[in-house]
Amino acid sequence: MSNALNSLPEDTAKVSEEKKNMNSSKRTKYRWVVMALLFILYTVANADRANIGFALPYLRKEFAMSNTEAGAIISLFFVAYAAMQIPSGFLVKKFGVRKMFTIGMVFTSLFTGFIGTATSALQLKVLRLAVGAAEAPVAIACTATINNWFPPKEKGTASGIFLAGSKLGPLIVPPLCAWIIMTWGWREIFYAFMIPGIILSVVWFFLVTNKPAESRFVSTAEAEYIADKTAAKGQKTEKPKREYKLWWLDRLVRAKKVEPLANSGQVFKSWDIFGAAFGYFFMVGIVSVLMSWLPTYLVTVKHFAIMKTAFVASAPFAGTVAGNFVGGWFSDNILNKRRKPLMLVTAFSTTIMMYSLINAPADPVLLGLLLFATGFLLALGYSAFMAYPMGRTTSETYPIAFSIVNTGGQLGGASAPLIVGMLLDKFSWDAVFTALAIGSFLCLAVVLTIVEPVDDPLQRPNS
Repeated sequence: MSNALNSLPEDTAKVSEEKKNMNSSKRTKYRWVVMALLFILYTVANADRANIGFALPYLRKEFAMSNTEAGAIISLFFVAYAAMQIPSGFLVKKFGVRKMFTIGMVFTSLFTGFIGTATSALQLKVLRLAVGAAEAPVAIACTATINNWFPPKEKGTASGIFLAGSKLGPLIVPPLCAWIIMTWGWREIFYAFMIPGIILSVVWFFLVTNKPAESRFVSTAEAEYIADKTAAKGQKTEKPKREYKLWWLDRLVRAKKVEPLANSGQVFKSWDIFGAAFGYFFMVGIVSVLMSWLPTYLVTVKHFAIMKTAFVASAPFAGTVAGNFVGGWFSDNILNKRRKPLMLVTAFSTTIMMYSLINAPADPVLLGLLLFATGFLLALGYSAFMAYPMGRTTSETYPIAFSIVNTGGQLGGASAPLIVGMLLDKFSWDAVFTALAIGSFLCLAVVLTIVEPVDDPLQRPNS
């Protein structure tokens, strides 16, 4: 593979010749093929990180762990993942999404498979660190691909689809893991999850280029559409959308026209980027708890059997898949590319839902519905944390900006499972859900302080 990697970038003369043979006036839709591949690949990547949650009760029996130590094993993935976000941002900026995604996904899959060979808790910890470090460039490369391959008016929708994939992984993990455990054992979970990522990373390498203009599958018309050049050339554009009139919402979210952050120094000095990172800290923390500790809660507190646990544990992630689709589309088409409103909606509603879980019903159907609603509301603004830096930066500085935001998120993912383990050793699940509700409220307070970057801030109409 190293020789193939060194052959990049593609021979531009060859690509140009192929584009001449393509009807350049006809707009292709290859960006949606790229989106479909992103969706599938990130589903696999998130399944690789989520499978530890369902295997955890069996790992604890074999290696005799306390709640705190079990939480530490979950958190170690996020520690390495967070530590490698900013370095990955610079690596993606330097080497491009094609190389860094392929390398990251291959090693993520390999280290996932190696977990099945672990013979001690120490080996589990080291391998979880390795999976987290390997997956860091995958996330940055995925979001940079969306930023490069979609025009501004489609980035929210694309981000929502992408993050729906991130929640589809945890959705399919519980029933699949339950079947594997019942058929073979917990080690086979990790062997099985290793294979798809390796195969799909090779597919990515041959089908996705760093920029649309470099792809033999993208016509000139589509490349110009993605670059948002059609209006400048006077070409026919889509039917204009309904006029946006929510001036009161623009005042609430502090919408204003701001200069994009054009270099790394400006990015690292921007409160808007760090504010989004702090807010994301709490949201990712909550998701990581649902992903890793929910099966244990259902087994030990609700006393559900393994298959019932599998389906109820999937419920919040069924909600997040739907919520990401709806939230991404809504922010693009109804909110006119404003991201902050749904970030606030998610923070506020998740505060309520976390507190409501203190009195969660014991009936699996009712509990499943409550968890579905929790996941849906949490996901409405989840993709907005990824799309927000797109409106605040240039395409060149976006990988750095999102690496900061995602570092904040993954630090939350690292902290929350460990804190949950410590709380359970001293208190109960009531304390856990109360802490998560407080965290979501703090997210709301922080997100209120950042600016909503827009080209057309609305003013209150004259009476």
